[in-house]
Amino acid sequence: MERDVTLAGSAAIWNRPLRPRTDGNGRVRLLFGGGKVTVPLYLDRDDVCSLLDMPGCIAAVRRAMIALAIDEIEQPLRQIVEMGPSELFATMAGTLPGTRSFGAKLVTVFGDPDRAGRSRHAGLAILFEGESGGVSLIADAGAVTEIRTGAASAVATDALARPDARTLSLFGCGVQARAHLRAMAEIRPLDSVFVWGRSGAAAEAFASRMADETGLNVRAVSDGAEAAGLADIICTVTGAETPVLFSEWVRPGTHINVVGSSYAGPTEIDSSLVVRSRYFVDSRRAVEAAGAEFIIARGAGLVTDAHILGEIGAVLSGTIPGRIASADVTIYKSLGHVAQDLAALEYLRHRGGKGPSDAVQAVAVTGKDFA
Repeated sequence: MERDVTLAGSAAIWNRPLRPRTDGNGRVRLLFGGGKVTVPLYLDRDDVCSLLDMPGCIAAVRRAMIALAIDEIEQPLRQIVEMGPSELFATMAGTLPGTRSFGAKLVTVFGDPDRAGRSRHAGLAILFEGESGGVSLIADAGAVTEIRTGAASAVATDALARPDARTLSLFGCGVQARAHLRAMAEIRPLDSVFVWGRSGAAAEAFASRMADETGLNVRAVSDGAEAAGLADIICTVTGAETPVLFSEWVRPGTHINVVGSSYAGPTEIDSSLVVRSRYFVDSRRAVEAAGAEFIIARGAGLVTDAHILGEIGAVLSGTIPGRIASADVTIYKSLGHVAQDLAALEYLRHRGGKGPSDAVQAVAVTGKDFA
């Protein structure tokens, strides 16, 4: 498989379309007048969506979260710069526990011009290899974030939800709702999926589209209380500034993935639900510093840091218990962690290196392409 590639730059030659071929090493080699430039492999959104399959990403993230829970290396907290109203620039750097790989994600969260009132992620995720310190892979950060976030919630749900959970309710109808529906369907046989959105029309359109895409019974509901009351599993994946899910709506035995708010400020669930739950997190340090719903409950004196029972990796490894009783309400607070991004990138690199995907092999360039 080959495709045309345009390399942007100041010299006219960089704007020539190329017919790329693989060099077998996952890098682009460009020859100019006897000189040589080596450029790391770049995967755009289409490449990532083609290669980063949900089952494989779930397995990769699961391994990473277990390793993160037992790793003695302290990972840096995410840094967020507010560029303007509802405009964020975030940097996430760290290592992939259990390997020598390390890397970073540079991402913006700005309004989506194609979807009024919604935001999108844009940026780059970069994987370095530990032997030489060289860059081994660069990928579209929006696509990686979309898939790995759903995968991380699936890992947590598999560990914390009741084994007989069969109904899913999604609060939100954007890209993360789609990713979470796909992810939840990998770890539980879903009988019904309910969708609530702040826009009823958007929820209806999403439900119809996902029913066609997945073959599942997906329908929109106009009342949040109804959506919550029908669910064994709830995923809040909204951009809401104030709670959209309340404790009084949630029936005993429900598992909830709280995903939409990724920094101190916006909240998706009320404090009563935080207090009521067995509360687990992706990273204790991160949630203590930036988990909005937890910070508000703690600030009100309703909980202490001890309310965080542990990181999901410790549940997965068997170090701490997750769900104890069928009637427990469990919460997984997802802020997102760079180890999840790096696990996804390492999986992508591995897939490309083993050759299952023409898409990865299609971006390597040799000097004769300039003939």
